[in-house]
Amino acid sequence: MAKCRIVILISGRGSNMEALIEACTRSDFPAEIVGVISNRKDAGGLIYAADRKIPVEVLDHRAFENREDFEASLTSLLENMKVDLVCLAGFMRLLTDSFVSRWLDKLINIHPSLLPSFKGLDTHARALASGVRIAGCSVHFVRADMDSGPIIAQAAVPVFTNDTQESLAARVLAAEHKLYPHALELVASGQARAVGERVIIDNDDPVDTQLFAPATRSYTT
Repeated sequence: MAKCRIVILISGRGSNMEALIEACTRSDFPAEIVGVISNRKDAGGLIYAADRKIPVEVLDHRAFENREDFEASLTSLLENMKVDLVCLAGFMRLLTDSFVSRWLDKLINIHPSLLPSFKGLDTHARALASGVRIAGCSVHFVRADMDSGPIIAQAAVPVFTNDTQESLAARVLAAEHKLYPHALELVASGQARAVGERVIIDNDDPVDTQLFAPATRSYTT
């Protein structure tokens, strides 16, 4: 059976990209990464991907007069790569309705909160300020509204009384690195699919959250 062809979009170091690349080295993993595209030529993730013989492309958004022209070129690149699924991994560009519609249910993203809570930026600061006891991350199919769309998978992590933004962010990021490959495997294998605004998962057994949620307590002074 042919593997699902994946392209990853990044803007920076791409630590979630690294986790996806590592997962795709497994012979039984249902996806293969056929390209990495960045809108910034200085993105550290480009070097990591190139070192692993993955084709990389830079598409500088500043070279285009408007968002629509940038996305038209991005779509051309993706179509030339014959992509089945696009993974956003720290891609710091808001996408237009038309782009999302073109790639509907073929575009997934990871966000460092338990959606629909704490959409947007400063998620960890807002989680701490709200006093929640559980934080986490979500992988979802992308919709036009920011950080919205059918949720594929989530991972919870504890919030400790003495947490800082940095300590909570580190705990959530460790969970992200396990959750994103898990969610990609569900989608690429066909086990998970969007039906309207919900995700249906075949053989939907409960996930052992400890697989994703390191509960190591970190103390600050």
